[in-house]
Amino acid sequence: MRKSFSLDETTLIMNADSIKPMRVFKINNTKDSLLLRMKSAYIKPNPKNPVLRTFVNRLYATVRDSLSLGVGIAAPQVGILKNIIWVQRFDKENFPFEVYLNPQIISYSEKKQTVKEGCLSIPNRSETLDSRSFSITIEYDTMNSEHKTENVSGFTSVVFQHEIDHLNGILYLDHLKKDLKNTKP
Repeated sequence: MRKSFSLDETTLIMNADSIKPMRVFKINNTKDSLLLRMKSAYIKPNPKNPVLRTFVNRLYATVRDSLSLGVGIAAPQVGILKNIIWVQRFDKENFPFEVYLNPQIISYSEKKQTVKEGCLSIPNRSETLDSRSFSITIEYDTMNSEHKTENVSGFTSVVFQHEIDHLNGILYLDHLKKDLKNTKP
């Protein structure tokens, strides 16, 4: 059976308590930038896996850390190339944060929305994008190995699109380039 995490990943995850935030990788660091451009891998949902549980907790601590205060985070942003994201659900009461394993977007609405985006891995910068779909349909696994499908719209769909892009080595700046190309005569 293949291990969920490599030895290096396990060491990085387990080197601190599960409530301690991890270092956020930034594009202005060459080594970090190369990792942020890599595709992440499937993660086997297993609530009994102590490394997975610790990692999910530390990833949550990172997005909620006062230095970050993001609305979502993807595993590659802390140096772990696994398909795991946390998303703040602005479409639910009290705007909870929820964790998703192996999320995929299976359909995009043709209707787009214009939104201002920032990224924990791209410090001191935000841009307005016109290319995000207004609504999406996603498939994902839960920590308890349930496979679910859900429709998401509005700003929450933007957060999902942004974080799932990270799992594919895509940064929101890549969309900005596409937006600019599409507006040229």
